Amino acid sequence: MFLRGFFTNSSGILTSRILGFFRDFLTANTLGAGIYSDMFFVAFKLPNLFRRVFGEGAFNQSFLPGFFKARFRGGFALKIGLIFCVILLLLSLIVTLFSMPITKLLAFGFSDELITLTAPLVAINFWYLLLVFIVTFLGAMLQYKRNFTAWAYSPALLNLAMIIALLLVQNSNAYDAVLILSYAVLAGGIAQIALHFIPIYRLGFLKLLLCGFRELKDSANSLHKQNRKSSINTSVKDFFKQFFPAMLGSSTAQIASFIDTLLASFLASGSISYLYYANRLFQLPLAIFAIATSTALFPLVAKYIKESKENEAIKTLTKSFWLLLILLSICTLGGILLRNEIIWLLFERGKFMRTDTLICSSVFGAYLIGLLPFGLAKIFSLWLYSKGQQILAAKISAISLAIGTLFSLILMQFFGAMGLALAGSISGFIVFFLTLHHFGWQTFFQILWNPKFILITCGILVLESLIILAFKQYIFSL
Repeated sequence: MFLRGFFTNSSGILTSRILGFFRDFLTANTLGAGIYSDMFFVAFKLPNLFRRVFGEGAFNQSFLPGFFKARFRGGFALKIGLIFCVILLLLSLIVTLFSMPITKLLAFGFSDELITLTAPLVAINFWYLLLVFIVTFLGAMLQYKRNFTAWAYSPALLNLAMIIALLLVQNSNAYDAVLILSYAVLAGGIAQIALHFIPIYRLGFLKLLLCGFRELKDSANSLHKQNRKSSINTSVKDFFKQFFPAMLGSSTAQIASFIDTLLASFLASGSISYLYYANRLFQLPLAIFAIATSTALFPLVAKYIKESKENEAIKTLTKSFWLLLILLSICTLGGILLRNEIIWLLFERGKFMRTDTLICSSVFGAYLIGLLPFGLAKIFSLWLYSKGQQILAAKISAISLAIGTLFSLILMQFFGAMGLALAGSISGFIVFFLTLHHFGWQTFFQILWNPKFILITCGILVLESLIILAFKQYIFSL
């Protein structure tokens, strides 16, 4: 059951990331790493931030337990969906009306001329936030039936829409290209929603939501009405008590990346783009392995803990831990040793020059230092979420975010964009160690002490190092 969910999620994420790299390749070739690429990445930063917050567990970790327990599931789901849609609709209207001051907050270091050009892009891209919530909402209901396919593969549609737009604007001027690319983001969001409606209809969730309308309507029987409304309202209140801490707990890396974009606007032109391209690469193994593992693992761990079967939960965590440790270690070592070659292969063409490659690769290497702690923290944090300790997880995230921001302000003075990436990795270690502290060091060391897997991991990493060094020495080196 776990492996099926893991492979479905990881294959979907891999498909999306392959298309995403092709999208980034076209973006780098079309816009380079300069003013216009910085403008688009600033505009896309806020909706992309919330896409990751929603998509990487914050909503599901709060919605699914409530959905399982809710007496009137249709009314519970419908009320939560309507609340979010109304709030996001109002926010999108506010951003559209006040795009200039909001853009100034997003990129405080931009000149007034750049703010004026970027503001319409921010207004357009922000509407994607409403679309991506609907995708998340529908995907969460599908995961109740352990149906991950539409959820896993829908991000590929966003990348596909942006790829088509970039192919169409090859001969356009840079600003028009960025404008059309922004509208493609909205087209991708609509396509993602459409993909989810197929299994939603097939599995009967549309009927459930229609029943939700009836459950929320006034009933002729006042006593029945009061009991029903009380049940739904209580379930919704419990959801929001868990959602806001879970949202903060799941979004440390994304909020840090958002802050980095703001700080990078004070650095040399292209710094925002270097961070974006490098972070996209860093997110690939994190998503394919860590997020796919945690998505498939959470229902199992939550079920075992609910049934007071903590030993079974530990056994499941142990297997997932070693699988994730080996995979992420391979990615970390290989990525650091081949960082120049990877950036050269993917991006160095068109307006993306050799100097851009060297700077971007240093940023990529700094991000990779935090791959293991960020990835492993995700599976151990599931223990806290399964025990209803979302507030504790939020405190851990807040501490790591504060420390990471402090290091960002210090290290950017000496290392520029690479310093911001390195500070992000430091915050990853803070999250990991604090999560383990509350998970239990003794239990963690019992999981860690496995001579067989320790030897296998060390042997794989030594062999990988020898192969990569031989490749760089005798075949190719940048």
